[in-house]
Amino acid sequence: MISSLASIHPNARIGNNVTIDPFAVIHDNVIVGDDTHIMSHSTLLPYSRVGKNCKIFPGAVIGAIPQDLKYSGEESTVEIGDYTTIRECVTVNRGTKDKWKTSVGNHCLLMAYSHVAHDCVIGNNVILANGVQVAGHVEIGDYAIIGGLCGIQQFTRIGKHAYIGGQTAVRKDVPPFVKAAREPISYMGINVVGLHRRNFPHHQIETISQVYHLLFVGNHSTTSGINLVKERIADNEIKSEILQFIQDSKIGVIKRSSKAELDED
Repeated sequence: MISSLASIHPNARIGNNVTIDPFAVIHDNVIVGDDTHIMSHSTLLPYSRVGKNCKIFPGAVIGAIPQDLKYSGEESTVEIGDYTTIRECVTVNRGTKDKWKTSVGNHCLLMAYSHVAHDCVIGNNVILANGVQVAGHVEIGDYAIIGGLCGIQQFTRIGKHAYIGGQTAVRKDVPPFVKAAREPISYMGINVVGLHRRNFPHHQIETISQVYHLLFVGNHSTTSGINLVKERIADNEIKSEILQFIQDSKIGVIKRSSKAELDED
């Protein structure tokens, strides 16, 4: 049902069985997928693309121009995947010439007051808890969970299946499958609970644990840790993925805290 009290631009493309509540505002050049619910007082600005079966809660603003002084009016987009929930007062900004879009994947949950800045790439099944602030050009992998009130610095990467504890400032890349917290942000062990919930087999969890033990436990450098993993762990997809993530880092990856006596697996 589309309320007569909603403001919908005639050029907006609205899918089948879409619900639009009173006082929602949908601008020109917006696409809304089938079965999506746009709630009161939410705003979809030009070049917003929302998938099917999404829920956009009151006060959310999708598609505002980037908060980037280099932005010069280019026609960039925001793309929200299917089955994603955008809670109250969330903001997702359009891209710039860097990527031309900001993307949020399928089955994501962006909790109240979280912000996703320009040119971010958010994977599938990602959870941003209340008040998470994601700066520009950030990449977050599938199934990552970011605790409440975290701030994520521009150009950082968070690997898939990672868990970031609440109120953590993320200034370094966080590799896949790990837990991270503290100030400064540090490796806290692997995300065992999350991996079990996603039905990772025991042998893969064991491989992840062995790789990160070699990388982070001990006083060796990142290069030395990588060499140890290459020497001691049999080649497999998990090993390759972790090493590739670390080797691709441009700003460096997190370390194990020097104060940590035990990792909190």
